Amino acid sequence: MLIVVTIIGILVTLAQPSFNRAVTAAKEATLKENLFILRDVIDQFYADNTKYPTALTELVEKGYIRHVPKDPITGSAETWVIVPATDENGQQVGVFDVKSGSDRTARDGSNYSDW
Repeated sequence: MLIVVTIIGILVTLAQPSFNRAVTAAKEATLKENLFILRDVIDQFYADNTKYPTALTELVEKGYIRHVPKDPITGSAETWVIVPATDENGQQVGVFDVKSGSDRTARDGSNYSDW
């Protein structure tokens, strides 16, 4: 019985790093997809209304998306960093782009907030 428990412990120890890499890769893929969708919807909103949305929630209110997706790295829909659109006077007039609010580093060495 002790031998079986030892073997199981060794197998779990060997599998853990692989599991963690797979979870991180899945979160990164989800982040890329969420950013692509949000950016595409912002562009669609601009094409339809000739102005940028004032907030991400306006995209939900107008029916462009069902809900603001969570940032898979931070685990919250409230941590998106808004890149504002500006008019010719430098005034902020809406949401031009979004970025992750995470301060962590991706597997490729880049920051999630730079994606």
